[in-house]
Amino acid sequence: MLTRKQNELLRFIHERLRETGVPPSFDEMKEALDLKSKSGIHRLIIALEERGFIRRLPNRARALEVIRLPDGAITPRGRFSPSVVEGGLGRVRSLPPAAVESESSPKMVPVPVMGRIAAGTPISAIQSRSSTIAVPVEMLTSGEHFALEVRGDSMIEAGILDGDTVVIRRQETADTGDIIVALIDDEEATLKRLRRRGSSIALEAANPSYETRVLGPDRVRIQGKLVSLLRRY
Repeated sequence: MLTRKQNELLRFIHERLRETGVPPSFDEMKEALDLKSKSGIHRLIIALEERGFIRRLPNRARALEVIRLPDGAITPRGRFSPSVVEGGLGRVRSLPPAAVESESSPKMVPVPVMGRIAAGTPISAIQSRSSTIAVPVEMLTSGEHFALEVRGDSMIEAGILDGDTVVIRRQETADTGDIIVALIDDEEATLKRLRRRGSSIALEAANPSYETRVLGPDRVRIQGKLVSLLRRY
């Protein structure tokens, strides 16, 4: 059970994230709740965190994430424009607005966000679960899914931009032309289009500024296939 001030603060943070994708500052929270000091806001945030309604993300300024609301709804991180990927070619199209329900709708499915993925120079392997987003069920396929935040511009011609969130179906195989999450040498994860060249695997960018990487099959493990993406607006 939340106090009135705790509930007011939680709703304020949630609405600001929905509107801008950025948490409010302590000054903005203090003004919205008509409190005299930031220490009061700090105590409210600690209480909300202890009760499992919000999470403070490490090493990031103003990094607050709303995990759930008092009614139990799992909340998406900010406001997104959903798209789905058509077939193995990875073409991206927008879903009609009617396909997107409210976050408390039974047609929304929670999907874990597992960290960041590079659409450019490969970065460290996929991190552990960092948050959860709500995804329309129409954007998912059968099987297990996870989401990753995209960093880089190597897939821009496939409609995947820096800052997008990609939804991945967990699988260990894929067809030529699929956009996949590839784990290289068990150390680096990257988002690229899969091409098979004889016994070798080519990881192809969708940006002429990047070269295709051709690797032996023993160096690449497929972690999943791209099925949809979410874009903040």
